[in-house]
Amino acid sequence: MVGWVIGAAAAIAAAGGGAWMLGAKTQQPKRRPIGELPRAPYETVRFESEGVPMVGWLIRPDAAGTGSGGPLPLVVIAHGWGSNRSRVLRYAHPLVEAGYAVFVYDARSHGESGAVKAPTGLMFMADIEAAVATAARLPGVDASRIAVLGHSMGGLGALLACANGLPVRAVITDNAPLTIETILRSELRRRNLPVFPLDRIILRVWLLRAGIPYREVRRIDMPAWVAANAEAVRGGGGKPVLMIHSTGDPVIPAEELRSVTARAPVEHRFVDAQGHSCSEQDPVFWQTVLPFLQRHLAGGGPRR
Repeated sequence: MVGWVIGAAAAIAAAGGGAWMLGAKTQQPKRRPIGELPRAPYETVRFESEGVPMVGWLIRPDAAGTGSGGPLPLVVIAHGWGSNRSRVLRYAHPLVEAGYAVFVYDARSHGESGAVKAPTGLMFMADIEAAVATAARLPGVDASRIAVLGHSMGGLGALLACANGLPVRAVITDNAPLTIETILRSELRRRNLPVFPLDRIILRVWLLRAGIPYREVRRIDMPAWVAANAEAVRGGGGKPVLMIHSTGDPVIPAEELRSVTARAPVEHRFVDAQGHSCSEQDPVFWQTVLPFLQRHLAGGGPRR
């Protein structure tokens, strides 16, 4: 009997240790090198998020495209998990050509920014808040006309920041998950690991490593916030949010957005793209994004 108890305890300890190691591994994004530079004039900007150094680029239109030479509206671009600022230049170049200044940056534990022990969606939220605050102080930028475009985890971070009162005119998401569970299940499938029960176990590991109480995450209901915000926008309040999703996204299923748009007037567009990071290749993407930005960044004072 004693031997059985000892053996069972050892098995449980081994399983727990394995889960902790798997959680730690899946919570550490691969750092990718900066592989491309902006085609338009740019400058490197260094700032901090929660005391950790970060690196970004302020990219400006060519002098011929700046119009009157006054302060420019700006779009902050937030990349996703395992990406960096150079990999979202695919959004930046068309925006700069359309006359917007653009601020791209490396989230913590990505690119050339400093590291944290356990990145989470809340980290992406804090980094977006720091990036927007930094961009608003840059010379030549109209701080009253800023929008955020977030891809994947950057999109979730943008929504979290928006729900937290992010001082921007509008938010655009591309292939964004709406729950942390969606991100975790996608990562487990990518690694050919069983979703259940690992999705329950690894989530707890992620939160423990990050020092985030489970109850704090349980209070976050982004689908409900997105739906409520859309109703508020229709009534003349809220924050304008445009959500775009590829119908062929193998990482974040488009059904997640469809379930929200089926019950609330969320401004959205599905594009015909077969991948997680190629929505902008469909002409419909820019035919939707540029008019949205024109409506909300064209002029006037800050939107409250």
